[in-house]
Amino acid sequence: MTEIQDSQQELIEEFQFFDNWIDRYQYIIDMGRQLPEFPEDQKTEDNRLRGCQSQVWFTSRRNNGQLEFQAVSDSAIVSGLIAVLMRVYSGRTPQDILNTPPDFITAIGLDQHLSPTRSNGLNSMIQAIQAAARACL
Repeated sequence: MTEIQDSQQELIEEFQFFDNWIDRYQYIIDMGRQLPEFPEDQKTEDNRLRGCQSQVWFTSRRNNGQLEFQAVSDSAIVSGLIAVLMRVYSGRTPQDILNTPPDFITAIGLDQHLSPTRSNGLNSMIQAIQAAARACL
């Protein structure tokens, strides 16, 4: 099992502790509050993701063969979704990122419990992560 698969499994197990979606949403929001500070000078149009209802800024950089991502949103729930994605994908090799679909989204139930606009935003973030990985190969 790869590190990405391990991270996905850990998230799935963590979400199983919560009995309802109110608690799951709160956990997601809490994760977003723990995101590292995003540099103000990186909040540019070039770093802004399209397809999200809220504003999302996203950057990636290669470091020792791994991709590191940083992102932030002006929405608490979207910041939490960013934190979930960063936990799974940041610090991984481009090939591992491309070889590992985001199965945890369905396993956790996010695909059933996000609004259509938030689902679109989540998909936009996943596409940006995969595009960054493809660009490195």
